[in-house]
This record gives sequence, structure tokens and C-alpha cells, in this order.
Amino acid sequence: MTPQERAEASARSMYERDAASQGLGMSIEATSPGAATLFMTVTEAMTNGHKTCHGGFIFTLADSAFAFACNSYNQNAVAQMASITYLAPAYANDRLKAEAREIARVGRSGIYDVRVTNQAGTQIAEFRGHSRIIRGSHFTEPGESADETDPQTPTA
Repeated sequence: MTPQERAEASARSMYERDAASQGLGMSIEATSPGAATLFMTVTEAMTNGHKTCHGGFIFTLADSAFAFACNSYNQNAVAQMASITYLAPAYANDRLKAEAREIARVGRSGIYDVRVTNQAGTQIAEFRGHSRIIRGSHFTEPGESADETDPQTPTA
């Protein structure tokens, strides 16, 4: 299995169980080792009292892109810290794109940056996430026994 095939299989396996990303209408545009691009259209239900997209939804989109990027190696990875800086507002019907890329991956730790833009290319937010590898994988690879993977009950 190539690294690209592993990244794609990891994304498919994760997305099948990701009710949050699915429920918010997120779609995976691309994935590769250490990277992922997701899209989400802002709905009226996602806007706040200022009629702009609530920051929590922007954070969730960025966090999902981060998750698909840091889990692209078929190793369960979780967030250990994340922060976001909001740069411009997003509005209902905006199509947001979150592009995650790996900055560093050493041992069990990783650092990922996610840029969120709208359909015009305006930068909406910049997110940085730190990941931690835990036990388990997303799918059974050729030559691996099924008991080596348990995506339902990962433990540190």
C-alpha cells in the first residue's frame, strides 16, 4: 500500500464514523500524507447575532481538516491542543475551504496548520493543532491481523 493509498483509506474509514463532519455537510476534497482539504457551506443556522458565521463552526471545520491530516498515516491521532485566529467574517452561503498541512511529526507528536478561506480566496482564519498518536489504527492493512486495529476503542 502506498502512502497516498493509506491516506485515502484512512480518510474514508474515519469519515464513515464522523457524524459531526457529516452532519455539518463537510466534504473531503483531497487527502494525502499529512494533509487534507475539506469544504463546508455556511448555513443560516450557523450564523450568530451579527449575521456572521459563528466562530465555533469555523473552528470545527478547521479541526476536522486537522483530524484528517494527522490521521492520514493509519495511526489513531487525537488533538492535544489547538488554537485559532479569526481574520475575517464568513457569512451564510459562503463556501469555506480548510487546507491542513503538516508542519512537524516527531515520535508520537505532530503540529499542523490549517488555513480557512472563503470562495473568493479571502482568508477567514488560521488554526494550529498539535496531535498525539494513540493506540490503534483506522483499518486493517494487508498482512496485519484484525486485532491490531480497534478504531472504536483507542486508548493512550
